[in-house]
Amino acid sequence: FSTVFLCFFFFLEDNKCYGFTDLNFGNVLVGTKLNVKLLLYTREKEDCGFLLDLEKSTINVTKKTIFIIHGYRPTGSYPVWLDKLAQLLLSKEDMNVIIVDWNEGAATLLYPLAASNTKKVAVKLKDFLDKNVVGHGSLDSVYMIGVSLGAHIAGFVGQMFNGSIGRITGVDPAGPLFKNKPKDERLDSSDAQFVDVIHTDTNGLGSEEPMGHIDFYSNGGKNQPGCPDHVFAGKEYFVCDHRRAIFLFINSLKNPQCNISAYPCTSYKDFQHGNCYSCEDFFPKGCPVLGYHADEWKSSLKSKPYKNLYFHTTNKEPFCVQYYILDIITWNKRPRWGDIMIKLTNASGSITESKMNRVAKEFQKYKEVHLLAKFQHDFEKISRISLKFSTGNVFGPKYKLRIIRMRLRPLTKPERSHLCRYDLILEENTEVEFRPITCKDLEM
Repeated sequence: FSTVFLCFFFFLEDNKCYGFTDLNFGNVLVGTKLNVKLLLYTREKEDCGFLLDLEKSTINVTKKTIFIIHGYRPTGSYPVWLDKLAQLLLSKEDMNVIIVDWNEGAATLLYPLAASNTKKVAVKLKDFLDKNVVGHGSLDSVYMIGVSLGAHIAGFVGQMFNGSIGRITGVDPAGPLFKNKPKDERLDSSDAQFVDVIHTDTNGLGSEEPMGHIDFYSNGGKNQPGCPDHVFAGKEYFVCDHRRAIFLFINSLKNPQCNISAYPCTSYKDFQHGNCYSCEDFFPKGCPVLGYHADEWKSSLKSKPYKNLYFHTTNKEPFCVQYYILDIITWNKRPRWGDIMIKLTNASGSITESKMNRVAKEFQKYKEVHLLAKFQHDFEKISRISLKFSTGNVFGPKYKLRIIRMRLRPLTKPERSHLCRYDLILEENTEVEFRPITCKDLEM
């Protein structure tokens, strides 16, 4: 950097603190003309937004610079997640956090109008970066977090710099008017050195198609736990799934002890069936973690192809699910079809339950079957396990599942011991409780 550039200062019209543009539904009805404002937050004044002049202001690009770009605002309301995200980012490291406020232009009843403004916003951001970074610093330190339409804005900026921006996170990129578009008309993995995407509403306001180097599909990408499933819930019915993506990202900053790992798989159905629980073939350092730290897996993508990543969540913060794999070897003479419910009990008597997604599996003699079990609570020490086998038949004979070996493997915490039980008989619809033992090394 030149001496002059190191002495860059923030050019401010005054010392006032500025906030996000305050609009209401009346403004939306009248209509708003596009106006882009950049609000800078730093550790020096975390609660005070400095209004940057797009033509004159300069920033210290020796710091990491994160742009937060919101999406469509059909009521003109203030994004409820915006302040929390900016504060959590600043708590991570000394950086520039710039909120891209284009509420005037996003607040309209006409979604196509807001969508058409995305490229115009991108041009203004490109001009700002040209003045501040190009020729003075590196685009490696520029990171854009784009929510809904904001994800495509980030993509358009990245395209203008031929993908040299350090990172883009697409937070449930908008689907309407962007689905099945060529990559230069939407966010794409070529728009930055690393692009990670979170999908939570693929059958609604989001987009299903992969757009990043890594694409995270929460609960398959749709129908998030805790979100209403009927239109009578009002606004929440339409926005809850879509908005869950930003809350998942915020959770990665707010609750670092809850690292949500995701697993590469050909489809969500295969993932539910327990067919995908290993990351070694694609990610030598382990399964990628959703959110802010996802870029730590960037180096894994250079030499090997990647797949879409799937994971489950609970219905509320911190959203963590504890995964186990239940391996079962049976010795019934004839195949049995059914599913298994499992309960775990710790020393204090607390219980957590999983129902294996109610996916029927075929149990054949001497053939090991893998079942994916998920729990809301994490028990470091398990004192008892309960299993219940069911075929789903209301009428007819009751069957038995004769088990040679049951093994419970912690997937979320792989360093923990595997738990086993040998020679077990499950009568249909009858819960069997037992005390597990640490598994022996057996060859089956």
